[in-house]
Amino acid sequence: KNMQAILEAANMTFENVVKCTIFVKDMNNFVAINGIYGQYFPANPPARETVEVARLPKDVNVEISCIATA
Repeated sequence: KNMQAILEAANMTFENVVKCTIFVKDMNNFVAINGIYGQYFPANPPARETVEVARLPKDVNVEISCIATA
């Protein structure tokens, strides 16, 4: 939801996203994360990489960084 708000503030949608980096604390959650990700990018998903990390800010389990173009 946060990503959607950021895109909307820039007059963009998920269709403008060309690359995402997903940071996860536990790669065992990849299947669940992938399912949710697919809901936002059902067709022609952007390039993506997923990286397991030891810790994320505010102790969240997932953080997603995206690049979007107009």
